[in-house]
Amino acid sequence: MCGIFCTVSLTAHRDLPYSEDNRNLRRRGPDSNQQLMISDLSHNYSCSFSGYVLHLRGPLTPQPLQDKNGNVFLWNGEVFGGVKISDTANDTQVIFEYLASCDNQQDVLSLFSKIQGPWAFIYYQKRSHSLWFGRDFFGRRSLLWRFSDNLRTTLCLTSVTESLTGPDIIQWQEVPASGIFKCNLSACAVFKSIRLTWYSWMSALEIPLTKAVVIDEEKKCILNDLPKYLTELHIGNGKLIAPVSQLNIEIPESFTESTGIKPCNNVSVENLKMLISQGHRKNAQSLVNVLSEAVRKRVIYLPQLNFCLVTGAEKQANVAILFSGGIDSMMLAALADCHVPPDEPIDLLNVAFRMKAPNPLNVSSKKQNKLKKQTDDLCPLYVDPFDVPDRITGRLGLEELKILSPTRMWNFVEINITPEELKQMRQQHISRLIQPLNTVLDDSIGCAVWFASRGIGMLSGNEEMKPYTSTSKIVLTGIGADEQLAGYSRHRVQFHKTGYKGLLQELSMELGRISSRNLGRDDRVIGDHSKEARFPFLDEDVVSFLNSLPIWEKVDLTLPRGLGEKLILRMAAEILGLGNSSVLPKRAMQFGSRIAKMESCNEKASDKCSRLQPGLID
Repeated sequence: MCGIFCTVSLTAHRDLPYSEDNRNLRRRGPDSNQQLMISDLSHNYSCSFSGYVLHLRGPLTPQPLQDKNGNVFLWNGEVFGGVKISDTANDTQVIFEYLASCDNQQDVLSLFSKIQGPWAFIYYQKRSHSLWFGRDFFGRRSLLWRFSDNLRTTLCLTSVTESLTGPDIIQWQEVPASGIFKCNLSACAVFKSIRLTWYSWMSALEIPLTKAVVIDEEKKCILNDLPKYLTELHIGNGKLIAPVSQLNIEIPESFTESTGIKPCNNVSVENLKMLISQGHRKNAQSLVNVLSEAVRKRVIYLPQLNFCLVTGAEKQANVAILFSGGIDSMMLAALADCHVPPDEPIDLLNVAFRMKAPNPLNVSSKKQNKLKKQTDDLCPLYVDPFDVPDRITGRLGLEELKILSPTRMWNFVEINITPEELKQMRQQHISRLIQPLNTVLDDSIGCAVWFASRGIGMLSGNEEMKPYTSTSKIVLTGIGADEQLAGYSRHRVQFHKTGYKGLLQELSMELGRISSRNLGRDDRVIGDHSKEARFPFLDEDVVSFLNSLPIWEKVDLTLPRGLGEKLILRMAAEILGLGNSSVLPKRAMQFGSRIAKMESCNEKASDKCSRLQPGLID
């Protein structure tokens, strides 16, 4: 994982500035950093490149890379399949060599069509005076752009924004994960404007993933974020093939309408076992297999933090999981246990935001008596202000994992955040990372993920709590499961309104917008700790498998909460030996961690968050 930065000027300056503030980039890539300047006097343009490397695979390879032909490469990605890379090689060097061998633009597009894994890249091809850049199909790595009418810095690309105040910060936008872009620098210098060619993702059948009219709408959306006086956007003719199969939209006649069965609260593991016994085991077992391989690829070939002679409790974890005890994080933990060496710990990062004590003046006498009885009975909710729902389910999930794998050292890291620390860290770090997103939901999730992935908390040992900091450079997160398997309450609402047809439309939209709603933000937030976010549920093979199944074999929203949503995943969890966690209903992170309760109760998730506005950023 890396922090990458590039500036383009349409004049041949030799003093073009590098990153205006490299602090945020340096936090992403602390192991190596260097800069490179390209100035073409005959074609009147200049480029500067900066690379900040977090070393994870093969030999340490400083960036940017430059070859004997003058090509330059910046890479923020991980290759998990599609192109051949040996176990001991560095994927940055290998992908650069592949690119250098490309004879034409279709060769470049074909290469990125094959790569499986998260990536964002910037590639300067000297022979054609072209600057290529883009993000992977899902947008799992952050890449932002900003345009300026100042010819000294006409175009900027970066993994994360520099520290800006005032209106300048809103100039940054996320590069759409809708394809790959190419900028003809020599032509731009002639016309004194940025001219971009956009190569949209297409299906394996070589047709657009969306209808032509939708492609035009997507182009309009991109253009709306570009300054009209400075840019032109053309649709390229090359073929950029999406790495996943298209969504199966088959709906048998008998499934076109909702059954109208009302959900109930009586859900147990026995209900799940009954469904499996009715013939649903095959697909669930296939999901276990493909998801297990996705986890395996993401937890092997890591830089080992442990010395050979270190044993037992002294060993440090190389893998961490954002852990709530829910079905998604429990599946990742159980599968990671299959592939992480048995003598290595696994960190389970569980974040909680301090709950407010109820105000007696605002509570009725009847409720006060109830609260007193709960306190007298040592109800966890009122003994410890950090015993939020995710903390309680996390502890229960830990006990399940201990039964499933009793010899593994499971580090359940209790990360407790006070309002004072939340405010301080939001102002110092988090606000800049969440930008250019700016809603209340972005603030809540961004802050929760930042504190969780930081991994600083307390660890239980020898019947006492002691300070602990996770040293893992890898953080597994369960994002992508809800978007594919109808995990959100809005999916159930849509299903009861419009049946499976409406649900399929909703799920297609969910996966299409996951780059702009979630992944870029989460990559910036987790990367701020010199750690890399990895998303097994968004592995190309996992998505293709789930896309291949008819919708009714994945979910059944006529069944109650805790069962019908993510049904195939719940059955897979039961096959793995998980217990009550396999039937826990979905709880959003902002509510499970209780960060949403720390802020204004009158806010809506889609509102612009005043705490993220430029005026509040120091």
